[in-house]
Amino acid sequence: MRRRAFITLLGGAAAAWPLAARGQSAVPVIGYLHGQSPDRLPHLMAAFRQGLNEVGYAEGRNIAIEYRAAEGQTDRLPALAADLVRRQVTLIVATGGTAAGLAAKAATSAIPIVFIAGDDPVRLGLVASLNRPGGNATGVNILLQEMEGKRLGLVRELVPTGALIAVLLNPSNANFQTQLRDVTDAARTVAQQIRVLNVSNEGDIHAAFTTLNKLRAAALLVGGDPFFNTRREQLVTLANHYAIPAIYEVREFAAAGGLMSYGTSLTEVYHQVGRYAGRILKGDKPGDLPVVQPTKFELVVNVKAAKAIGLTIPEPFLARADEVIE
Repeated sequence: MRRRAFITLLGGAAAAWPLAARGQSAVPVIGYLHGQSPDRLPHLMAAFRQGLNEVGYAEGRNIAIEYRAAEGQTDRLPALAADLVRRQVTLIVATGGTAAGLAAKAATSAIPIVFIAGDDPVRLGLVASLNRPGGNATGVNILLQEMEGKRLGLVRELVPTGALIAVLLNPSNANFQTQLRDVTDAARTVAQQIRVLNVSNEGDIHAAFTTLNKLRAAALLVGGDPFFNTRREQLVTLANHYAIPAIYEVREFAAAGGLMSYGTSLTEVYHQVGRYAGRILKGDKPGDLPVVQPTKFELVVNVKAAKAIGLTIPEPFLARADEVIE
């Protein structure tokens, strides 16, 4: 059974926005800029397209989409964004990590942008304010990478006597310092020893699990990161192999066999991005569309995964879950 709420904040004026009209064809073209690869997350792309459909747009019918993917190489994003600008796309959708939105914003001040950010978009310079973004950009602030302290507390409940908890973070993530500060402060508050392991590629993942096994870590926190999302099967398989209780950022990990997750719904996020993209194509100004923020985070627990690693989840803990996977 699932319970979740998500505020869409679908307000804003309908005044026309200059949609890079010079040289534009009759069919609007969305430039889709992704920090990883959208092909690895088909259910999220389906949610994005559903959002577009609800506003009256369908790929191949009355819109075209130009895809550009950095495949985890964030240094490629500026060139990919610049290419979309040269092609005079009508709108840029920037997902798969905060770096995609930053690259799009740096590439153009004229073409509208809909982004997904994992940290405060005002602090990052993407918008002037959350309620009135101004300029040419708006989007969704998913706050996933600001929740590491909360995730640490949840996994610690399941191993209250654990001497050491391992934490996987990606130093290439634009929000790395925020994540590190959040989890370090949370650990210090409860006098919990942690060991942060830096992971930025597939080889690092195997090395990190070898290290945490040698350290006899009692639990694992996998930080919020787009790269980790594309490696969820690998991460879940290794955590289960080493029988280590692990918490992840989004439901997709628990659905793939991970122990539990805590965060917002990425399906809802991509759906909202699709709706905002459609609204802008219809004439809304991005600067008038408030940045959407989640108001509820979902706790998902996989009981089958817990049994497989010999862990008993207390009933009060299960009662707090938004979804229990049997």
